[in-house]
Amino acid sequence: MKFHAYRASSKFLTFGKPAANGLRLHPLVGFYLAVLMVACSGGGAMALELKSPAFSNGSKIPPQYTCEGRDVSPHLQWSSVPDGTKSFALISDDPDAPSKIWVHWVIYNIPAEARELPQGFPHDASLPDGICQGINDSGETGYGGPCPPPGKPHRYYFKLYALDRALEIKGTATKEKLLEAMKGHVLGETVLMGTYER
Repeated sequence: MKFHAYRASSKFLTFGKPAANGLRLHPLVGFYLAVLMVACSGGGAMALELKSPAFSNGSKIPPQYTCEGRDVSPHLQWSSVPDGTKSFALISDDPDAPSKIWVHWVIYNIPAEARELPQGFPHDASLPDGICQGINDSGETGYGGPCPPPGKPHRYYFKLYALDRALEIKGTATKEKLLEAMKGHVLGETVLMGTYER
């Protein structure tokens, strides 16, 4: 990128002190220098991102991931992981349920090197790679898909957390226990939301 200097005049605002040759820098020079400083300092770093090949953020969740279909978990993928991440946790819930925020999935101690959860994740409370799952509000371990009462669409949030440690939770894990265990250990978080109605 080539910067130009202009003689001071009423046509141009000036930036900084006059150079030895009597020229002053065009004001855009200061803008470009500021942008370069931010880029070099890492200010453009990407935030943790969660996506799914099954549905885009804000769109309808396909029936196969609900109680009207196979009721299997969707494929989830994430990127731009914060430095120092030692594990991931994920909570899925529905804030539009009639009586309370309905919890659909509690999963934690996902290994730091993981970048996805495959479709149809097993319902085991613990897996060989250290992943643990708690109970949802249907009283089942693992994922339970959308199953709203007939009416308006409900929102289903998949909230991913990057943590600076693996977690120890005594007894059966719930959303409340997981949130308590994560306090002070969250390095980054992101959310993917899908909708569903019957």
